[in-house]
Amino acid sequence: MSPSRRQFVEAAAAGLAASWLGCGSSEESSPTSRKPNIVLIMSDDLGYEAIGAYGGASYATPRIDELAQTGMRFNNAYAQPLCTPTRLQLMTGEYNYRNWLGFGIMRPDERTFGHQLKEAGYKTCISGKWQFYSYNPPTFEPEFRDLGMKPEQAGFDEWFLWHAAETEDKGSRFANPTIEENGNPVPNTDGKYGPDLYVDYINGFMERNKDEPFFVYYPMALTHDPFNPTPHSADWAAGDRLANDPDKYFGDMVEYMDHCIGRVVDKLDELGLRENTLVIYYSDNGSPLPTTSMLGETAIPGGKGAPTDAGTRVPLVINWPGHVPAGRVVDELADSTDLYATVLDAGGAHAPAGQPVDGVSLLPIARGESDHTKDVIICWHDPRPGAMKEAFTHLDLWARDKRFKLYEDGRLYDVPADVLEEHPIAAGSGPPEAESARAKLQAALDEIPANRKGPQWDPYVGFREVMAR
Repeated sequence: MSPSRRQFVEAAAAGLAASWLGCGSSEESSPTSRKPNIVLIMSDDLGYEAIGAYGGASYATPRIDELAQTGMRFNNAYAQPLCTPTRLQLMTGEYNYRNWLGFGIMRPDERTFGHQLKEAGYKTCISGKWQFYSYNPPTFEPEFRDLGMKPEQAGFDEWFLWHAAETEDKGSRFANPTIEENGNPVPNTDGKYGPDLYVDYINGFMERNKDEPFFVYYPMALTHDPFNPTPHSADWAAGDRLANDPDKYFGDMVEYMDHCIGRVVDKLDELGLRENTLVIYYSDNGSPLPTTSMLGETAIPGGKGAPTDAGTRVPLVINWPGHVPAGRVVDELADSTDLYATVLDAGGAHAPAGQPVDGVSLLPIARGESDHTKDVIICWHDPRPGAMKEAFTHLDLWARDKRFKLYEDGRLYDVPADVLEEHPIAAGSGPPEAESARAKLQAALDEIPANRKGPQWDPYVGFREVMAR
């Protein structure tokens, strides 16, 4: 399965590069004759039900809604139940079972989309939340210390990040933020708001590099807890800017997230680059547990960390004026690995030789050239939200299509009819389409190596593989 996907991405990328650059043409002749700029934006902890374009009724998200209305959105986009596993898949195009070492550890020799687009001629930038450790906490075995990718190793020319330092003292990501810029602490952040600074940096980067193709990866800090006031909150001027109250501030955070995205899009317009820029909006997992949002007239509790749709179904919008038809809505499957394949496809880049790519480019379906993405997505999920916590000794592993979902232990659910996954379909007891789906999904699970499955999984197997090289 993986080699054919890689070949597809490389072939598509080669074709796109030829069509954009043309035989003997100059990349610098005009903004529209060069490769497209790419801006990939990812919210932190926000399910599809929070977005107006998906029917969300609790918050105002006009800028994301506009991107959906003038571009396209996916109804069946999924992420891992927690942020860090999704981020690893997004940046590498590989399912976690291939490259997971431990929570927050990206292998130091991993090749990200930053590396590949930089090699393809892009200026590259990451601004927002890093989330990957560049050290190992003391609970890890001593021989595995100093593993982990630092931001400067990740293929980005410039970076401006919260949670980038080699310390567990992360500091604030919102008011009075703790931020590093290209390895140096950012001074004088008292009274400032982190999400404003992340956007300021992105907009400055785009202006500095407006005459050549650029790739911006914007992993947002919003709307992760703590649930603090934003500069648009009534309490910002007079209250405690670090007060933590989901009922009071989560809605403000959602709406400020939308405001930040609008600022990036407005900058593209100001620079005259909008028509030559692919903008992708996504989220890393479902909404936080203390929150409840209205999807139409239905209350949807946040489900971050849960394997159900509440924890894994997320918004996905692709917008590229003149290339992606306006107002298109598709029911095809998509997950984080596909975004790696998509940005490489758009940039005329390709994965490193020998690296499997589990995603497929979404550009053909976005442009209306195809009506299908893929039949199955896999979730290999290590649910330990910390450094090898002894309380967790299992993996969550499942495969799904648009309707059915099969766990490794044999539980099969008809998800649209059983969203909370309360009524498993016993083997042989379901309708023919259920049994057909069971066989198809089981075949996908069978591709995962045995040493990466189930309770017998060794939490240090990834480290040992690296150390053995």
